[in-house]
Amino acid sequence: MKKMSKWMLALFLVVFAFITGCSKDSSGDDDGKIVLSFMGHGNPDEKKIFESVIKSFEETYDNVKVNYTSVPPGEYAQRLSTLIASGKHPDVYYAAGPEFARFVAADQLLNLQPYLDSTDIFDPDNVWEQALNRYRFNGNTVGEGDLYGLPKDVGPWALAYNKNLFDEADVDYPPADLTNWTWNELIETAKKLTKDTNGDGRTDQYGIAGFPLENAVWANGADYVDYETGEIKIDSPEFIEAMQFVVDLNHKHGVSPSQEAEQAQNSYTRFVSGGVAMFPMGPWDQPAFWELPFEWDLATWPASPNTGNTATWLGSMGFVVSKKTKHPDEAFALASYLSLDENGQRQFMELGQQVPNLKDLTENEFLKMDKSPENRQEFIDIIQDYGHPNLGWRSPDTKWLDTFNEEASKVWNGEVTVKDWVKEMKPKLEELYKKGNLD
Repeated sequence: MKKMSKWMLALFLVVFAFITGCSKDSSGDDDGKIVLSFMGHGNPDEKKIFESVIKSFEETYDNVKVNYTSVPPGEYAQRLSTLIASGKHPDVYYAAGPEFARFVAADQLLNLQPYLDSTDIFDPDNVWEQALNRYRFNGNTVGEGDLYGLPKDVGPWALAYNKNLFDEADVDYPPADLTNWTWNELIETAKKLTKDTNGDGRTDQYGIAGFPLENAVWANGADYVDYETGEIKIDSPEFIEAMQFVVDLNHKHGVSPSQEAEQAQNSYTRFVSGGVAMFPMGPWDQPAFWELPFEWDLATWPASPNTGNTATWLGSMGFVVSKKTKHPDEAFALASYLSLDENGQRQFMELGQQVPNLKDLTENEFLKMDKSPENRQEFIDIIQDYGHPNLGWRSPDTKWLDTFNEEASKVWNGEVTVKDWVKEMKPKLEELYKKGNLD
C-alpha cells in the first residue's frame, strides 16, 4: 500500500474539506472546520502542555478544530463512563490498562493498524516496544495483534532523592547502579536521614516514603497473579518476604511514614516541602520538580538481597479513537500527532511531560537536556531493562485488585500479620479474578 506522509495527509484533509464545501453538520463549527472532541486528565501543568501541542496540531491540520477537555484524574473514569453510556463518545480519549482492555474487548475502539500501515509517520522500530504492546489486541488477548491505541507515553516510575538532605546529613548519594545497593543498604541510608528536626519528639523528616509494594514483589521474584489461569500467587514465600520488607520500613525501622502520618500529610507533599529524602516520581513530575527549592536527582531502585534484581513499574497511558467517530481519518491524525509526530514529541519533552515515545529523539535530545535530573539515563534503564507493566494491565475487571488494595490497609496498619493476611485473601481474590476476567 502506498505510504502517505503526514504532510500529504494534511493536504488531503484540507482538499477534502474544500471539495465537500466545508459542509456544516453537528461536528462542524461556523468556519466549516471538522471538530474533534478529545478528552484526557491530568494536573494543571499537563493541561497547559497539551493545549500548546494541540495548538500546533491545529496549525498543521488547519481544517480541524479540537475541543479539548481535561478533567481531574480522580473524576476521569466516571466522566468517561457516563459519556460512553449516553452515546457521546469523545473522538479521541485516554485509555490504559484495565480501561483499554475493557473498551477493546467491547469493540468500542477503532483498529488503528490500517491507518498506521498507510502512513510513514509510524516506524515501529523507533517506538518503545514496551509501550506499543500495551495497545495491541488480537480479538482475545491484550498485548498481541493489531494496534487499537497509541502510547501517550511510557512512564518509568523512578526513585528521586533530595540532594540537599543527603548533603546536610553527610550521607553518600544513592547509586545510579546496583553496586552494593540492596534493600539492606536502603534501610541503613534511610535511617541516617530520618530525623526529629524540631525536637518535639516526633519524626518530621523521613528517609523514604512511597516505596511501591510491586517493586519489592517483582524484585524478589514473586508476582500477584497468573493472568492466564487466574491463580493468585500472594501466598508464596517470596511475596510474603517482599510485603514484610515494605511493612517494616515503617513498623520496624521507622524510616517511612505510617498510614496515620500519611493521612495527616501525603508523602508527595512531604517530599516537595523537603520532609522526605527519597520518593518515587514519573517523568510527568518534572515541571513541578524543576521549581523545587532544592537539588534532586534519580537513583536506581535497590535490589532484593535474595535475587540481586531490582524492579519497578512502567506505566503508560494511551490515545484511543472511538469506533463511532464520524471523522476517523482526522481522529487518527490527532492521535498520531500526539503520539508519534517528532515535533509534537519534542514539545512534550521540552515542557517536561514525558520521555519521548521516539527512541532517536530520546537518545539524541532527551538525554542531553540541561535540566534535572542529571541521571536521565535512569528513566531509560527502567524502560529497557527492569520496568514491569503496571499491575492489572491485562485485567479488564479490577475488582480483585481494588479489594487487594483496600484490604491491605490492615497490614499497613499492623492489625494483621502478612502471613495471616495473604492466607485469608488468596481464595477471595482468586474468586474475584476468575469471576471478572475468566468466566
